[in-house]
Amino acid sequence: MATIHRDAYGVPHVRAATVLDLAHGQGRAIAADRPTQLGLLRHRVLQGPLARRTGTADLARRAFARLRPETAAFVSAYVDGVNAVLDDPWEPWLPLAVHRAHHLLFGNLTSKLWATRARQVLGDDARLLAREGPLTSGSNAWAVGGARTASGLPLVGGDPHRTLESPSIYLQVRLTCDELDVTGFAFAGVPGVQHFGHAGDVAWAITNAMADYEDVYAETLRRTAGGVEALGPDGWEPAEEGDGWLRTRRGPVFAGSVAEGRGLSLRTPSAVLEDLGFDSFLPLMRSRTAVDVLSALDGWVEPVNNVVAADRGGDVRYRVAGRVPRRADANRRGVVPATDPAAAWDGWLERLPAHEVPPDGQVVTANERRGPESDAIGTDFAPPHRAERVRALLDGRTDLTAADFAAIHADTLLLQAPVFQDLLRSVPPDPAGVRDAILAWDGRMDVDSSGAAAFAAWRGALARRVAAQPVLAPLDEPIVTDPQTGPVLAPWLTLAGRVALALESLVRAGRPCGIDLPTLATEALADAAGHPATWGETHVVRPEGDPVPPFPLGGDIDCVRCTSSVPGVTDACARASVARYVWDLADRDAGGWVVPFGAADHGDHRVDQLPHWTAVELVSLPGGRRLR
Repeated sequence: MATIHRDAYGVPHVRAATVLDLAHGQGRAIAADRPTQLGLLRHRVLQGPLARRTGTADLARRAFARLRPETAAFVSAYVDGVNAVLDDPWEPWLPLAVHRAHHLLFGNLTSKLWATRARQVLGDDARLLAREGPLTSGSNAWAVGGARTASGLPLVGGDPHRTLESPSIYLQVRLTCDELDVTGFAFAGVPGVQHFGHAGDVAWAITNAMADYEDVYAETLRRTAGGVEALGPDGWEPAEEGDGWLRTRRGPVFAGSVAEGRGLSLRTPSAVLEDLGFDSFLPLMRSRTAVDVLSALDGWVEPVNNVVAADRGGDVRYRVAGRVPRRADANRRGVVPATDPAAAWDGWLERLPAHEVPPDGQVVTANERRGPESDAIGTDFAPPHRAERVRALLDGRTDLTAADFAAIHADTLLLQAPVFQDLLRSVPPDPAGVRDAILAWDGRMDVDSSGAAAFAAWRGALARRVAAQPVLAPLDEPIVTDPQTGPVLAPWLTLAGRVALALESLVRAGRPCGIDLPTLATEALADAAGHPATWGETHVVRPEGDPVPPFPLGGDIDCVRCTSSVPGVTDACARASVARYVWDLADRDAGGWVVPFGAADHGDHRVDQLPHWTAVELVSLPGGRRLR
């Protein structure tokens, strides 16, 4: 049996003799700490409209049946631990379904829907609205070799960016048994430590590689006496129908219906392979070297990730892990006809990007385009600003410490601020002085900055005025009208949101789609008169889930301190770092971590990390001192 000890912040340290006892103990610990969250996750997987329409539960069952025996026993032991605490029992496949549900919108589904509509309306000018950037997914991760640190051994740091939820999507845990000892983050309801971990001799981190690994197909559907059929490259084909889902040979139909005679299907590597990557978990946690980590992820499927790993031998490595299909370029650009033979997949890309980092080198990954190596795996990447800023904060520095890495998380410089300031230099001053306040601003989105407040008010007004231009009006119509999944996908497909995200690209274009930006910029100055005194007055957090009083935050979507709003729609922050960490290979306890709220969804540890997270402090491992 496992023993469970909790530190000053309620973080469980689970110890056992065997891996199976360890998994059982982790399940018991999480069920005790997050019972309400586990219930909500179960409901989301089984009843959520997108999860149901994409056959998440069915895929999880099929993938569980294909697990290696050791992995299946590991997952089952975890579920047994959960069921030892909860009254509403879990099935052994539910952890796979939870993992899948967390990543349903990590791929290209929404970007392909938007790109297709934008080209229909704007033609080649659609590229001006193709702002490279994730809406719900993104992260920072970086590492330096031992020649750059005070200890002589590597450091790894980073933070994943997702929708802020209370309780946090990630939880902290330490798992120790005779064959492994791992400190890291996990999803509630999913066993082990997957994305960010420190195993003593080795540590690792990931970011979304922004790879193009999902395809969307336009399906023609009909019902016959023999069942539902879909029109494929070779004529009518039988389709599978289940409880709330329909699947063609391309994939599950997530919008449309047989009654309408049409639909949209989603093809993903996990569904094609019936594999959600769980067989990588145990090899990953058993890793002792950076090579071990990268090898463990040979079996990773999706989402396709950038992986950074470093070990006590001084080795630092980078790779892309996951499955990227080979297919025609049209698949990568938007929705394709299910009847087109050229839209079929033809195996998987081999030799995904990977390289070693020298002892005096560094590696930074922040969802950006990483040069020519990225062309083969993706189409839309994040703007380069976060990655460039982290590199600048690391460049030329030696004697780096865990505290230095922790400080990087707090950086609020908005690198594209000069692009907007240059536009304002071309327009006359306004009576309220908004233009002058923005031109005098230092580009930092600090919570107490009046310049940032002026900029944000003007930027939002400009985004609204651009979105209101007649040339863009057709893009304001719903793209997915399905009554079940349309509302779920709508936030990723709104014109106002897309204009806000593409605003920098539009300004750089000069006269995008024939729009007179200087005139709109001048009018937006008048709209911004009387703006709030500071950025923190409107840039507040209202997390989903358990109510937490709103509180102000510094940063912005393209700052290293990534705290996203949608300019022109709301300054409120809905997405930010859902965990922060620094892994020190010289001394695990010298590193640190933090989540936005706390270890539990009830009691004393519900929000006790919130003050540290808000102040960009890391709680050390495993005690209570903090890194600033």
